[in-house]
Amino acid sequence: MKKRITSKFNSRQYMLSEDYEVFYYSDLHFHSVNLHTHDYYELYFFEEGSVEMEIGGDSYPLRHGDIILIPPEVKHRAVLTDPDMAYKRFVFWQSRNFARMMAEQSVEFKYMIAKTERERKYVYHADALTFNALRSKLFSLLDELSTDRYGKHTQVNIYIADLLLTLNRYVYEQDRSIGIKENSGRYEEITRYIDLHLDEELSLDRLAREFYLSKYYRVHLFQDRTGLSVHQYILKKRLEACCGSMLSGGSVGEAYRLWGFGDYSAFYRAFRKEYGMSPSAFLELYRSQR
Repeated sequence: MKKRITSKFNSRQYMLSEDYEVFYYSDLHFHSVNLHTHDYYELYFFEEGSVEMEIGGDSYPLRHGDIILIPPEVKHRAVLTDPDMAYKRFVFWQSRNFARMMAEQSVEFKYMIAKTERERKYVYHADALTFNALRSKLFSLLDELSTDRYGKHTQVNIYIADLLLTLNRYVYEQDRSIGIKENSGRYEEITRYIDLHLDEELSLDRLAREFYLSKYYRVHLFQDRTGLSVHQYILKKRLEACCGSMLSGGSVGEAYRLWGFGDYSAFYRAFRKEYGMSPSAFLELYRSQR
C-alpha cells in the first residue's frame, strides 16, 4: 500500500508531541506566514522553491541544500518570492527537553545547536552528497513513522540519532576545514578528478600515481575533511550518480553499469547499506512524492 508521508501544511506553531515532530511539505501558491517564534528548535531542510527566510531581522535567500536551525524565541518566517513555484522542504521540530536528552547521551549531538546559539549562525549549506544522504534519512524516518511495524519506536530513535549525528558531524567538519587552504585545494583537485572519472576504474593506486600522494596523506586528507576513506567517498559518489540516473528515467541495470559497479550484487549491497532500502523501493518512494 502506498504510504502518504507528505504533510498538509498548517499554521500551528506549537508541538503536539513532547519530543519531536517531522514533516515533509510540498506546496503550490503558499501564503507566507507572519513573523513568529516558538519554544522548540526547528530544523528546516530546503529542497525546492523561490524563498527567502527572515531570521532575527536578517533575510537569507535560500538555495537547494540549505539547512536552517532556528532556536527557541528567535523571530522568523519564510517569504515566497515566486509563489507559482513548488515549495518543498523537510521540517524537524525537537523540544528543548529532547535536545537536552540527546546531548546527555553524547556531546556530539549538541555541536550545531551550540554553534548556532553562540554565533547566531542560522543557515548552513550542505553539498549535494551530504544533502542527498540527509534527504534519504528523512524519507526513511517519515516512512517508519507512518507504519505500525514491530520495533517502530526503536527504529525511529535510530533514524533520528543517525540524522542528527550526520548533520552535526558535517557542521563540525566544515568548521575544521576553514583555514586549511593547502589541504582544501588538494582535496578539491582530487574530488574534481573523481567526479570526472566516476565511470572508469578508480583504484587507490591510480589516484596515488595521478596526485603523488602517500597512503598516509591520502587517508588523513579525506578523513579530516569528510570522515570517510577515499574508497568510501568514491562509493558514495557513485551511488549518488546512480540515483540521479534512475530518477532521470534510466533503468537500474543501466545505472550501476554506467557508474562503475562491477556487478549488480555489489551495487545492491552498497545501495541498501547507504539508503536503507533497495533501489526499486527507493524509486517507488520517490515517485510517490511527485
